[in-house]
Amino acid sequence: MVDRALQRRPDAKWYVFIEADTYMIWQNMLEYLSKFDDKQPYYIGKHMYIGEVLFAHGGSGFALSNPAMRKVASYWRAHLEEFDHYTRDEWAGDMVLGKALKDVGIGLFPAFPHLQGDSMSTLDWNVSKLDRQPWCFAPITFHHASKAEFDLMWQFEQKWHRSHSERDAFRFRDVFKGLVYHYLQPNRPNWDSISTEIEYSDESLGKLSDEERSRLSPAERQAPSSFKKCQVACESRPACIQFSYTPGRCSTSKELRLGYAAESQCSEYSSAAGRCMDPGVKEKGTDATPVVQSGWIMERVSSYMQDLDRSCDGVTGNGWVT
Repeated sequence: MVDRALQRRPDAKWYVFIEADTYMIWQNMLEYLSKFDDKQPYYIGKHMYIGEVLFAHGGSGFALSNPAMRKVASYWRAHLEEFDHYTRDEWAGDMVLGKALKDVGIGLFPAFPHLQGDSMSTLDWNVSKLDRQPWCFAPITFHHASKAEFDLMWQFEQKWHRSHSERDAFRFRDVFKGLVYHYLQPNRPNWDSISTEIEYSDESLGKLSDEERSRLSPAERQAPSSFKKCQVACESRPACIQFSYTPGRCSTSKELRLGYAAESQCSEYSSAAGRCMDPGVKEKGTDATPVVQSGWIMERVSSYMQDLDRSCDGVTGNGWVT
């Protein structure tokens, strides 16, 4: 892939690699790369580890400068047999590339949070990695984006650029306030908010010890019985900001996510993968198919946004990781 790209455009300053389900904000990518010296060997991406190999996650997208491309392509050609064996033994091509770059002395420049492994729907908008939170920074990619997300982001981009200068890059907070916030409601039917922190159900409560059960509030004990009781349980915990409910199961979370329509599937490799609720599971002994409902504690969402806005006062680099 790298060698073929280099052959097709040998004089390009930068080479950007993304996957088909990755939404890229092109203007922000151009602005970001302009802050680096393209004459130096750069490998820029979202950090990920497999074993001891640090590499750029391919789904989040990554960029290589021309000198980095030439150096790693030359090394790969000289060690074809070795890399053929290595690739057969490893499942991740992006990791193989990261190892080759490390072998030639080019380390990864970690560009989190600009490059995201989650989509707009599955992203925890307050997630912290490398002592950075997305809110104050400019987004460049969202991975595992659905067609609906592509359309919504494109429309948001066009609206933004009509009212701002070309170099005025929007931040994650602008996407949240201008796009995501309008979907958050106290009661949103047929919607899975991916609330996966604490679950209240007969099954989960049955696994608790007597001591753990004794620490539950009355609101928490009653949470599985109805959507309203689930909401009350969330409100009873000061950090809880969202919840979702299917008959007999209440799930709550202090992490704010948008989620998606109930018929959607969980996104592979997202931080919530494997833990999303299946709205199509029928209750035992009935023909009814429960549909997930979700809600947000809107007063807490407002405080959440205000707190994150204040956090931007101490961010260096004007919203760019350089």
